[in-house]
Amino acid sequence: MNVEKSGFRAHSKFILASPYKIRPVADLVRRKSYPDAMAILEYMPHRGAALIRKTVKSAASNALDLNKKLDEDMLYVKDIQVNDGPRLKRVWFRARGRADTLLKRMCHITVVIDEVGK
Repeated sequence: MNVEKSGFRAHSKFILASPYKIRPVADLVRRKSYPDAMAILEYMPHRGAALIRKTVKSAASNALDLNKKLDEDMLYVKDIQVNDGPRLKRVWFRARGRADTLLKRMCHITVVIDEVGK
């Protein structure tokens, strides 16, 4: 999946959280206005909500810094992608001298914020 070229973006990379657990949170705030998205993420109990909230806030800060005419009410979350990152492989020792592989999954979060009228 390609993220569209227009808009202001922010990336969070190498987050030690499974993308499978973070994607449902991202689906809730995609295509919402910025104030609504921040309100939803602030009161969600999921760990992924705090991670996405931080990235959305960073993208909004990029937008407000690069275009001084914008206001927070003029922004909306255009796209959020949660992609797989590398996996940490750890050894999990078992009985009788055996071992299993434990995969600690990582993800990359990309947020695109744009103006409402565009």
